[in-house]
Amino acid sequence: MTGLFPRTRAEVAPGAVHVPEWLSAERQRELVGVCREWARGPVPLRHTRLPNGGAMSVRTCCLGWHWQPYRYSRTADDVNGARVAAFPQWLVELGRSAVAEAYGDAGAYAPDAALVNFYDGAARMGMHQDKEERSAAPVVSLSLGDTCVFRFGNTEGRGRPWTDVELVSGDLFVFGGPSRFAYHGVPKVLPSTGEPELGLSGGRLNITLRETGLG
Repeated sequence: MTGLFPRTRAEVAPGAVHVPEWLSAERQRELVGVCREWARGPVPLRHTRLPNGGAMSVRTCCLGWHWQPYRYSRTADDVNGARVAAFPQWLVELGRSAVAEAYGDAGAYAPDAALVNFYDGAARMGMHQDKEERSAAPVVSLSLGDTCVFRFGNTEGRGRPWTDVELVSGDLFVFGGPSRFAYHGVPKVLPSTGEPELGLSGGRLNITLRETGLG
């Protein structure tokens, strides 16, 4: 339990499910450790460059497929040309467990790409859709470290209506079905809210799992 009152599972929108405290403290520490390994490469953690020349405040590394605005490739042609790290089978199983937790059944869910995002205290993520995938399978989001405000909107545009949800370390958020292409973002990270025992000295890690449909 985090804070004075237990946080309860909630369906934020049809197909969008928030499960607090889904990851155990031990599993969170394990994930922080592997995120450190992934951040070293073969394609290291970096600020993604946008087509307009700007750079995202979040730092990202990828597994399975490399994402850059606005496509996937096997090699990081916008960084160092290296092939991204393979997507491990244990992460496939974790994604299937997450979808089963959210919906009661994982179906044929088979994620093959992960974006690992690191937010320092000043990083933000603007409202956007995850729509480069050819699959409409759910997106799985795992939070580690500092708490953030996660803004979950609608499928029509970046404006209201939206719902702000606090995602705490260990929380699971899955969105699929009618909400698969909803706009979402992170307007704020709450510094120094993560547990020191996690082994992350400040900031927030977010692991998002996707099924690209690229084969």
